[in-house]
This record gives sequence, structure tokens and C-alpha cells, in this order.
Amino acid sequence: MGSELANPFVPLLLAVFPLFPCGGFRSRRRARPQGPGSLPAAHGPSSAGASPLSRERRQPGGLCRRRGAAMESGLEELMPRLLPVGDCDLTEDFDPTVPPRTPQEYLKRVQIEAARCPDVVVAQIDPRKLKKKPTVNISISGCQPAPEGYSPTLKWQQQQVANFSAVRQSLNKHRNHWRTQHLDSNVTMPKSEDEEGWKKFCLGERVYSEIDALSDNENLGIDYLKVGFPPLLSIVSRMSQATVTSVLEYLVSWFGEKKFTPELGRWLYALLACLEKPLLPEAHSLIRQLARRCSEVRALEESKNEEQISALNLIICLVSRYFDQRDLADEPS
Repeated sequence: MGSELANPFVPLLLAVFPLFPCGGFRSRRRARPQGPGSLPAAHGPSSAGASPLSRERRQPGGLCRRRGAAMESGLEELMPRLLPVGDCDLTEDFDPTVPPRTPQEYLKRVQIEAARCPDVVVAQIDPRKLKKKPTVNISISGCQPAPEGYSPTLKWQQQQVANFSAVRQSLNKHRNHWRTQHLDSNVTMPKSEDEEGWKKFCLGERVYSEIDALSDNENLGIDYLKVGFPPLLSIVSRMSQATVTSVLEYLVSWFGEKKFTPELGRWLYALLACLEKPLLPEAHSLIRQLARRCSEVRALEESKNEEQISALNLIICLVSRYFDQRDLADEPS
């Protein structure tokens, strides 16, 4: 890890997040047009110009003739038979279990198999295989306002958007280079679907397990398994868009019930920098959820820690002003 940190480009994502200043703290249904390009009506006077196939479907005995009255049902109305098939005259030794020898035997076998199909099929789902109970969070409200005296200025927000745009451009420019760099032997990236593995990888055992401090006999050297791996370019460059979205979902879910930490802030910033535009629907929903959660934590901040409020302001600013979620933006002070 030391060789990566020594490179002047590697600390870009690490340095840009914590070093930002706190600056600025003060039906009606319409009729279908019948123009030259419109489809002919199914009935009425204009149907005289319909195609022969359209007229054929309305005539008895045509290619799309429906079944007789004895077999008519709602399903038949929705799914008419394309070819009329009557009762097949078969010999008495017809065996539906053996391969058909004639077209009549094949059609008869199809009829028998169709008659055996149940009208309703219920899927058997093992609840133990479900990852977790599905939840739907619906909110149409915007972000809660910043505490009095901590609302960011418009100039500060514009500067953060410009800095963030430069980070994204640098990341895209050098992505292929950093993707080919070897990771240290202690870096093992979890699989995309490993939620718990990614939480521990990004936040570390100490934050993930909510351990306030290291024990006295603990080695004070950097142990990334305990403090979490930083979002180095050699790591994030290897993440596909699906993985970026998944990890963002894991961390937003974790943040929904936990406190904000610098480790979390660095990874949220890096993942936002890796999101490609235009956003997929799931990514769009995630970043809005993230901005609202940041505003909630900011409003409940009792100690008024300027560094933390500035970090929360930054995430809200990027979501609202860079990713065009203007209804979530802070009103400039």
C-alpha cells in the first residue's frame, strides 16, 4: 500500500474529501388520429380499406378462426388459435406416450398435454433463500434545512461541484492505467453480492463492529482489516458499475441506522465519483435517499462539529447540484 500512497495521483480521492473547508457558514383519453400514417380501424366505414388479412380474421373459417362456443372462454378471447385444429381421427392403438409418427398424432399429443396444464401455477419459494425482507421507502419530501449558521453559500457549493467534476475527469482518464496495477497481497476485494464483506472492507472491523477504541495491547500500526481500506484508485478502478451501485446501496443502508464516520464519507465520495451518467433508476433512488439521510444527521448534530457538518453539506451539494436533484439543494445563505 505504501507504493500507492507515495504516488501523487493516488491520494486524490483520499485528500479531496476531508480537506474541503467548511466555507460559507453563515386522463382524459384522446381519440387516435386517423392520418395518412395511422392504422386502419378495426370496424366501421373505414374498415373497407383494411388489409385482406384483417377481413380474413373477421370471417368464419379464416386463419384466425376462434374455437366453437363450447370451448369459448376469457382465455380464448385473449389467445385465439392461429390454425383450426379439429378432432383427429386416430387408430385405436394410439399411444400418447410414444413419439408421434404422423402430423395427426403430434397435434393430438399437443392437445392432450395442453389439457393437463393447470389453470393456475403457484411458484414454490423458499423464504430462507431470500436475502432480506423487501422494503420500500417512499418519500416526496426534500432535505431538512441546515442548522442555523451552517448553511453553505452558493459560491462554496459551486466550487465543490467544480472540484468534483475535475475528480471524475481524472478518474475516467486514468481508470485503465490503475486497473492494471497490482494490489497488495492483503487486499482482497469481496464479491459484488457480499454485503457484509463490503461493509467490513470499506469501514473496517472497528467501525463495523462499533468498537470505540483499540485495546492497549493492540498494534498501533495501520491494520486495514480493522480500519478499512481507503478508496484507492487501484481499487475503485476495478469496480464495475453494477458493483459501484451495489456497494453504494450497502453503505447507504448501513448509514440509515448508524452514525456518520470519516471512513464512510470517503467511500461515499469515491462511489459518487464513479457513478456514470445518466443514472440508472436504482442509483437515482439511492443518491436521493443518501442526501435525505445526510440532512437528517446534520439536523440532529448536537455538538455542531463543523468538520462533520461540512462533510454532510458536501454530499448533499453533490447529489443536488451535480446530479441535478435540485429539489434537495440547500438554499444558499
